[in-house]
Amino acid sequence: MNMILLQAGTGSTSLIFFMLIFAVMYFFMIRPQIKKQKKETAFREALKVGDKVVTIGGIHGKISEIGKATIVLDVHDSGKLKVEKSAISMLAQTEIQS
Repeated sequence: MNMILLQAGTGSTSLIFFMLIFAVMYFFMIRPQIKKQKKETAFREALKVGDKVVTIGGIHGKISEIGKATIVLDVHDSGKLKVEKSAISMLAQTEIQS
């Protein structure tokens, strides 16, 4: 009789252990990733014509047109590049002239 009770207790302990592991994974891995994605989406939606940006590949340019999923960048003299919105990494920092 004692063996049956011990085995039942072990099953519920395992269940609690797996629930605890999932909770830790959610709060330390999944939740921060979701927050980061929301922040990046808000950044890309806030872009406007005239902003100076840097792409993921390191290309610096100034936004000349914004489409639904693409952006046209002015790069060097009259060069233009059409890139995906998801390829925009950050706003370019203005250069400090001395």
